[in-house]
Amino acid sequence: MATFLLVHGAWHSGRCWDRVVPLLEPAGHRVLAPSLTGYGDKAHLLGPGVGLGTHVDDIAGLIEGEGLDDVVLVGHSYAGMVISGVSHRVPKRIAHLVFLDAMVPRDGETAVDVLPVARQLVDAAVDGWRIPPMPEQPPPLGLFGVTDPGDVAWLRSMLSDQPVRCLQEPVRLDDPAARTIPRTHIHCVGSRPAGITRRPVPAGERVRELQTGHDCMITTPVELAGLLLEVA
Repeated sequence: MATFLLVHGAWHSGRCWDRVVPLLEPAGHRVLAPSLTGYGDKAHLLGPGVGLGTHVDDIAGLIEGEGLDDVVLVGHSYAGMVISGVSHRVPKRIAHLVFLDAMVPRDGETAVDVLPVARQLVDAAVDGWRIPPMPEQPPPLGLFGVTDPGDVAWLRSMLSDQPVRCLQEPVRLDDPAARTIPRTHIHCVGSRPAGITRRPVPAGERVRELQTGHDCMITTPVELAGLLLEVA
């Protein structure tokens, strides 16, 4: 059985996977959904020194510390940067990479390179280093694609500021072994804010779609779990 390691995106915490974890575990899989440094139970560690490298260290350290193998590594949104870096740190431990409506970088790129609209967030950072969560917008955009009032309130309870350094640090993708790891891209094809574009998926890499907003783990957990189980 596989080990699923679910990595949340910017502003979120590991709690965002709470509806998905119980759908994967009954199939016999081990599921880990940690919060990255600066979020959730690690929110007290938030500071200007937290960056992409911190988060790559978080996940690579967890994999090595727990002795995990055959990992299905899932990265949502910004965490596409994180799982890319991790895959080049510990490629032999990764069985599959899943980019969940995620950034897909090339070697040496920053999150701003992948998603240029993020430059506006960097320029408007509070105190020069932190970016508050995105504001809720009218339906169908809502808060990260979540529009149900109860779900919006739950989501808002787990959000933290995002350090600018996460968007400015380049990712290092320099281990050829990582290029052999199978990849799946899950695209959320519901409403999308202006300025958000996706790069073409390379030939040979699997693409799946969910008819929902960005935070599909909250809005369509059953459908998402079904797609994740396909790669286990």
